[in-house]
Amino acid sequence: MKKFRDMFFLMLPVAAMTVSCARDLGNYDYTDLEGPDVAGIEENYEVLTMRQLRISPVISGGMDGNEYTYEWMVIDNNNDNEMTILAETKDLEYTVTLSPGSYSMYYTMTEKESGIMWRTASSLTVNSSMSAGWMVLCSDEGAARLDFVSDVTGETYRDVLEAGRNAGMPDYQGPRKIQWLSTKTDEASPYYLLTDDGATRLGKDSFEWNEEYALVYESGAGIELAPYSIVCSGIGKMAVSGTDAYYCEILGFSGLYGSAVNKGFEAAPAVGANVLASSIYAAVYLLYDISNKKFMAYCPLLDDIGGYEPLQEMEEMGQIAEEQTSGKDGASGVVVTVPFEYPSGYDYVYMENTLYDPGNAAMGVTYTILSDGDSRYVYGIQCGDMLVYGDCTYVLGKALYADISGCPGIASADNLYAFSSLHPYLYYAQGESVYRVDMSASPVASELQFTLPGETVTCLKFNLYQNADNRQKSYDLVVGSEAADGTGTLRIYEGYDSDGDFAGAKPAAVYTGFSRIVDATYKESVY
Repeated sequence: MKKFRDMFFLMLPVAAMTVSCARDLGNYDYTDLEGPDVAGIEENYEVLTMRQLRISPVISGGMDGNEYTYEWMVIDNNNDNEMTILAETKDLEYTVTLSPGSYSMYYTMTEKESGIMWRTASSLTVNSSMSAGWMVLCSDEGAARLDFVSDVTGETYRDVLEAGRNAGMPDYQGPRKIQWLSTKTDEASPYYLLTDDGATRLGKDSFEWNEEYALVYESGAGIELAPYSIVCSGIGKMAVSGTDAYYCEILGFSGLYGSAVNKGFEAAPAVGANVLASSIYAAVYLLYDISNKKFMAYCPLLDDIGGYEPLQEMEEMGQIAEEQTSGKDGASGVVVTVPFEYPSGYDYVYMENTLYDPGNAAMGVTYTILSDGDSRYVYGIQCGDMLVYGDCTYVLGKALYADISGCPGIASADNLYAFSSLHPYLYYAQGESVYRVDMSASPVASELQFTLPGETVTCLKFNLYQNADNRQKSYDLVVGSEAADGTGTLRIYEGYDSDGDFAGAKPAAVYTGFSRIVDATYKESVY
């Protein structure tokens, strides 16, 4: 055990403490000051966040224990020597909320009457309990609650937003989504909590919060944005708040959302984009105009490239794409895998981006479900790169059309939908049952996959993993359900080996004890 003492005589006059010792030739007799001996503190400690750090010093000698004050303090060796007081008690019982890293830890005893201090030093290494695992967003009687299932400890941490609320974080109502934006935002706070009340970033270590994380600070106009989701592609990201679509160009983390880009119409809540390609220069985004009931394309750099308005109808954007790619080797404006006319007059139902790329053009398919009365149609559209300098060799693509009107219960407004990135499969949930639709089959029909007796499906999705080592898990079906007593359960169904057929399948993982599950996103290790 390494131990040392620092003694400070606070009662000495300042003048006496500043006397020069350069000419000090006196003789002195030194007497060892009798003070307490501290044992039971190790030289090195290694702990996980959210775990208890307990240290009980053994003190002998000196005065009665009530004659001292106590302090446990750490200095962050990785962050400008920032100091944090952990406790002011003799023994330390601390739930670790420090950020992962290396710290110097000091235990200080101060004699109340004299002000003399005795200090013991240790090194403290903090590792994250939350570096990897499921972020499970719940509705707790309407309030946003985030639980975390740790793959590091195997434990589930409940309501990890509580510490943020204690620091002044708003009590957000109406949870919508929990997202990881990876490199498309501040690396220290890459997680976004989206709710009816608004949105905020969360810290990467333990979902810590401060006021500057609120999304209003990312709005150039100071608008309180409440996105349904945030979609990243190329050097930008888009979000729809209310019925307005906003674009943010990312240059480092200096970008801000500007004014609404949809002029003269209301936009559906989702944005289509290429979430597959890693290298895109002039991304094309897909919007649905719910006022005039038609698809629209938005390329924010189109004015710089050719002097065109960035927002165009689909056919016009296709013509511009052909003009811009003319004469470029191996490039084309529009690739057509399945021919169809862009529809007009249909109502918006649902939109989702996937990694599915039928033409190997580095263009993930965006699926949109539209309705005409009780009829339902799916359009698969690929968005690429207007400059075709990066991964994409096309600007737009027509990938799939399917009439799914014959699928039982498909017209229900309560359905949940999820599109596979492995095959052209649509999954939808009705009550306790989950169905699969092979949209490439003729005729198109649905097939029951499984039921959860006594439960209602509240979340259905494919989590799109971002680290290459986890990409195969993007085919796993994620199902959140709620029992009659309000208890939520999260189930993960393996998708790659099963080839997307979950008929009668047993879940590969089951997690319980949640409130009503709204969304679940896997937090991949960023350390």
